[in-house]
This record gives sequence, structure tokens and C-alpha cells, in this order.
Amino acid sequence: MILSHSSPSIHQCDNKFHTEALTALLADDDKFIVISQQRSEGLIVMDGNGALFGTLQGNTREVLHKFTVDLPKKHGRGGQSALRFARLRMEKRHDYVRKVAEVATQLFISADRPNVAGLILAGSADFKTVLSQSDMFDPRLQSKIIKLVDVSYGGENAFNQAIELAAELLQNVKFIQEKKLIGRYFEEISQDTGKYCFGVDDTLRALELGSVETLICWENLDIQRYVLKSHAANQETILHLTPEQEKDKSHFTDKDSGVELELVECQPLLEWLANNYKSFGATLEIITDKSQEGSQFVRGFGGI
Repeated sequence: MILSHSSPSIHQCDNKFHTEALTALLADDDKFIVISQQRSEGLIVMDGNGALFGTLQGNTREVLHKFTVDLPKKHGRGGQSALRFARLRMEKRHDYVRKVAEVATQLFISADRPNVAGLILAGSADFKTVLSQSDMFDPRLQSKIIKLVDVSYGGENAFNQAIELAAELLQNVKFIQEKKLIGRYFEEISQDTGKYCFGVDDTLRALELGSVETLICWENLDIQRYVLKSHAANQETILHLTPEQEKDKSHFTDKDSGVELELVECQPLLEWLANNYKSFGATLEIITDKSQEGSQFVRGFGGI
């Protein structure tokens, strides 16, 4: 596919820095700070119907916990004194904020310190503001608040909307970069610019021509690259096969002589691309199917 460079960074197949063992060794030593490669952001969504707690780390968003709440509306039923109803309503709201604060501490504090790099509070009412200023909210988490976001939905829809609205603060989160990158690719298609291609054959052909600026591949692209040699014709053939196609033995047999072809090389296509994309003058972007755009790219365009 032909796109302008989206980022000077290049994402290799495995760009994870595994810190589990190091973290375990240093957990009790405050003199050391372990920095992981991917930031984890916490999100709390509050409205009059309930609360949701989630995280966004790298490409993955996860709902950790959610609960509903039954709060009295602004106007009481007939027979209740206005003062008594107002007091009851305030007590319920107070209890709700306290529960959210307690759950937040349970989820976002580990080993006496925050386990998220930042916190985003979202909601359609003023609950997020009340929580952010409440003395019931753990001060260690208060210091991590990076944005309060107004959303027009509740629950998981609000979770997704909050990620979108806080995107400018999360530019380093690859999930956002992935959505923007594939969004631009879809834009090229919708405008029929001709500056795109998809599928293994067309993409490799464009690479050979030196026409690709940005190569987008799914991280779980399940295609093998075979180099097969026919001794009868004294020539090599390159095939790119899916697991289903690999079951067809005719791919590995010389069509003229019926003799089995010699296997010269076999490796995942993604691995081969990761080793060779620079020689074609392209940049390589590895994406997931965790976002809506990524999933559509994988299902509709084969992941390459």
C-alpha cells in the first residue's frame, strides 16, 4: 500500500521489553524504578446509572470492572418532604462516589503505588468532577489525573468515546496511532486515489516496484513464505500459502514431472517482511485487530 510516512518509528515483530522477573526482584526496593515500554492509562467512567473502570495499554483496552447504581432522581415522589428527600439523595450520591473511590484504589493501586501512568475521568454528569476533588479519592490516584472528559454515553460506549476524546493526551499509545494509520488507509480507498493496494500478491508486487512507503501488516498474519526448487527445470519458485493452502500437496509438486519440489526455505511471511522491508525503501507498521479499524482491516483486506 502507498501512504505517506505516518511516523518515523518502526515497529518490529516483538518490541516488548519483558520486565516480569526484574519487577519481582525489585518490588521491595524503593531505590529502583522499573520503566516498562508501554504506558498503561486508567479510565473511570461515571454517570447516574453506574461506573466503569478500564485500562488502555499499548494496543489493548480492557474493562476491569463495572457496576450499576440506583440513584434518586432530582424530584421526589409525592408525600416525601423536600428536605428529607434532598438529604437522602445526597447520601446516595455520597455513597456512590465513595464506592467508586474504593474500587479505584483496589484496581489502580498495587504494592502501595499507582499501577497506571495516568488517569482519565469521564462521564456525562458532574460525578467525575466530584470524584476528582473528593477527599475520599486516594491522593496517589488524584495526582495521576490527566484529564476530565465529558461524554454523551454511559458504560462501554463512554469508555470508547473517552479514549477518542483524550486522544491528544494518548498520542504515544499505539492503539491511537493504529486507528489513525488504518483510518488514513481507508480514506485513500474511499477517495479512490489509487495510492493503496491490499493482499499478498499486489502488495509484494508494489514492494518490488519500490512503490510502497508504508507497509501495514497484521501481527498474526498466518502466511508462510516458501522457496521451492525444481531440479528438472533448475529454477526456484516462491509461494505464499495460508494454513489451508499448505494442505494441498500439489503446491509442492512439479507440475510437469510430478516430482516433489525441494524445500529451500520456509518462514513466516511477516518475519521475512520484517527482515527485508528496508531494502524496498518502505517503513513497516505492525497492527493488531483490537481496534474496530484493525479488525476491519484484517477481515476485509487480509491483514496486509
